[in-house]
Order: sequence, then C-alpha cells, then structure tokens
Amino acid sequence: MEVTWLEGLQKALDYIEDHLDEKLEIAEIAMQASLSSFHFQRTFSVLTDTSIGEYIRRRRLSAAGQELMNQNLKVIDAAIKYGYESPEAFTKAFRKQHGTTPSNIRNGKGKLTIYNPFAIQIVLKGAEPMNVKIVEMDKFQAIGKKKSYSYKQGENLREIPLFWEEANRDSTTASLVEWNDGLIKGLLGICAEITSTTKDMDYWIAAASTKENADGYETITIPQSKWAVFEVHGPMPDSMQNTWKQIYAEWFPKSGYVQTSSPQLEVYGEGSPDNADYYSEIWIPVDRP
Repeated sequence: MEVTWLEGLQKALDYIEDHLDEKLEIAEIAMQASLSSFHFQRTFSVLTDTSIGEYIRRRRLSAAGQELMNQNLKVIDAAIKYGYESPEAFTKAFRKQHGTTPSNIRNGKGKLTIYNPFAIQIVLKGAEPMNVKIVEMDKFQAIGKKKSYSYKQGENLREIPLFWEEANRDSTTASLVEWNDGLIKGLLGICAEITSTTKDMDYWIAAASTKENADGYETITIPQSKWAVFEVHGPMPDSMQNTWKQIYAEWFPKSGYVQTSSPQLEVYGEGSPDNADYYSEIWIPVDRP
C-alpha cells in the first residue's frame, strides 16, 4: 500500500508537469492519485502548505521564465502557451513571481525565481508517536454553522481559527454544547466537499445532535463510516495542523487504508484550547482498497 499511496501522488505531480501548457482540471489531476478532487486538494494543501492552483501557477511561470531566458520565444507566445488571456495579464503575474518583466528576461536582464517540481520522497519518520484507532459508526446528524474557504495562499489555515474565535464570541459554541446529544461528544470542526466554483471546502462548527429544527443552525448528515481516529495533544491551532500533516506524511503511506468521500472531523473536548495538555481528535473516513 505504501507504493500505491506514494506512486499515486507522484503520478499526479508528473501529470501536471506533462500538461503545464494545457488546460489542467483538478478532477483529472486527482484521478491520477486515485483521490476525489476534495481529498486531493486537501492532501496537497496539508503536505505542501500551498494550494494546487498556486503550485501550478508557480510551475508555469517558472517554465515560461526559463524558456524566455534560453529560447527565442516571444512574450505573447509565452503568454498564450501558459494559459494567460493577454500579454498584460501574463506580465503582471510574471513580475509578481520573478520581480522583473518577461521582456527583461528575454533581453538578458534580471533574474528568475524558479519553483522546481515537487517530488515524492520516502523520508524516515515516526520519532513522534501517533495514537490511532479504527472505529465503525452509524450515520448521524450534526447541526451548526458553516463557511466556505479556499486553499489559496493558506486562506483555510488562516481563516478557520478566526471562525472559531467568532463562534466563541457570539456564544455559538456554548449553544452547540447544549444541543450535543449525538453519537460523538464534543464540538466538531467538519471539513466537507463543496460545489462552489470559487472556494475549495466547507468548514462547519457543529455538534452531533438528534434535535430537529434548531433555530439558526443548518444540518449536515454524516454517512455511516469506518473511521481512523487520531489523538491530538496540545494547544490549538498548531497541534491540530501539525497532526494533519503527520497523518498524511507518515500514517497513510504505510497504513493500508485509503480515504473515502465522507467529511472529515475535528473533535474538540472540554477545557481551554490554549493549554499545553489540551486533548482533541481527528476523524478520517477510511476503507481498505
């Protein structure tokens, strides 16, 4: 299974390189890794700290810069080749990455900022222990509030903690605790797929509840699933984000499990999230291939 997981991600990266000068669809890239678009984008974002869209943009501008420097390529041809609607749009993006214009590079002036292709490597890890269990659970309902986020420029990592601060200030979290009579105890952060064309994920602050018609809250149904449940120890949000990275970098490659399409859960217990011994969990829906 380790080979399958790692080779799938590498296959997706190779596919991007082979099609930099063509239209790239996230769904097609994700298919190379045998993942849904949502899970591929989330996996990529967690592992690399950048969005797949930003990575593609950097690679295209890197390739364009090298061609302008080393080949007799016109600026307008470079713009068209790498998917820009006009030389002006291409020049603006090019200057943002390289700090100079395409014309300067073509004329032997200025320097390039090159982002080389990512490559999957096997790195010896595991010094930090991971406590994980596999559980099965029937479908359940959760109620709460949701917002939509992009992976671009780390928007999700930056804005989700602010969403929690807002929910604490307006008593949303206190209210949800009172409604929490469902299968999972504690407040939930739910990472779910989205149909929006401008955002990449829905994030819910919610609680498992059997109650109906909770005023001011939306409802989401979490399907029956097998879950990999990971312990998280330490203050938020760093401990949660670091554990996500460890799961994708260390646990999945050798676990024998694959993600399924259900939402992912962050489960927050009682106590202050700022405390060094704060306890929370990550629940990822999994299955054997």
